[in-house]
Amino acid sequence: MTTTALIADDEPHLASYLKSQLAELWPALEIVAMAKNGIEAATQIADLQPDIAFLDIQMPGLNGLEVAQGIEGETRVVFVTAYDEYAVQAFEQAALDYLLKPLKTERLARALERVKATLISAPDARMAEALQRLLRAPASNAPTAPTLRYIRAAQGELMHQIAVEEVLFFHADEKYTVVQTAAGGEHLIRTPIMELAAQLDADQFWQVHRSTLINLAYLAGTRRDEASRLFLRIKGHPRELPVSRAYVHLFKAM
Repeated sequence: MTTTALIADDEPHLASYLKSQLAELWPALEIVAMAKNGIEAATQIADLQPDIAFLDIQMPGLNGLEVAQGIEGETRVVFVTAYDEYAVQAFEQAALDYLLKPLKTERLARALERVKATLISAPDARMAEALQRLLRAPASNAPTAPTLRYIRAAQGELMHQIAVEEVLFFHADEKYTVVQTAAGGEHLIRTPIMELAAQLDADQFWQVHRSTLINLAYLAGTRRDEASRLFLRIKGHPRELPVSRAYVHLFKAM
């Protein structure tokens, strides 16, 4: 059976170079898509379910870590990064596959051998935890942002100020993020889920899906279906929320 791969990089010449190197080192590998940004990469991975995704870290829309965290299927990930030595150490400690820019043929060959070995086994669940640690870690020179206490949402001519403790969950739509409140109201904001996650209290708000953040204060329970997929029941809300594979480990003790 043919092994398939996706390449995601916002620099076309680097993506083309990686593609040419892969053609030399692994001729049987089929490149099924070339994504120019993180949102395009996430969509194509979901649609095509490639065996491997080579993800640039710094991409517009979603970065490589965010794309990887949202993968639902069996796709293995190799990160391509121009990060400094300190960040690379973080990748090594998390046991994540990575390639350093500029790409070197010998290093790529070693990474491919490692990937080939993992294709015969189930994906390592530890990757999800490692990705969350890396995504939560602030840049060494970045100031610490204050915890978000209120959400401002426009509705016609009115501007609503919503206390975050009254929010049941946030859910990303195509263009907006839906703010679902305990009072039963829905409000639309333009702040992306990843940006919200960085501003909210991580002990109170958990990300359970690429597009969903829940308020633990309103978590009523969990349920697994016949396929072992996990769903959350939220107090005051009739619809269950799905938990993606990357976040299932958060509920092991529940």
